Amino acid sequence: MKSILKAMLAAALLSVLPLALAQDVATDTKKAATDTGKATEKAAKKTGHATKVAAKDTAKGTEKAADKTGHATKVAAKDTAKGTKKAADKTADATKDAAKSTKKGAKDVGHDVKKGTDKTVDAVK
Repeated sequence: MKSILKAMLAAALLSVLPLALAQDVATDTKKAATDTGKATEKAAKKTGHATKVAAKDTAKGTEKAADKTGHATKVAAKDTAKGTKKAADKTADATKDAAKSTKKGAKDVGHDVKKGTDKTVDAVK
């Protein structure tokens, strides 16, 4: 009877072994899933931080470029305004000179017409 008892005890131990091994696998799987989740979360935080830094750098670069473009536009506008003013001044001077010449020419023509009229009147007398 002792040998039957030993056999039953051995059988009982052997039947419990797969259950114990299954629990180890379940525990290992749970631990691996937890570790993977933590690693994923850590990587996501690092990626989020890197994205945030890159976005800030991009924004700063864009702002600097916009400032430079605005400055260049302002300078160009001032230069254009100065050039336009100079051209307008030259045009005004040329117009003024032309008006003087026209006035003088008109006086000369008027004087010549008057002379011609006087000569015609004298000739007719």
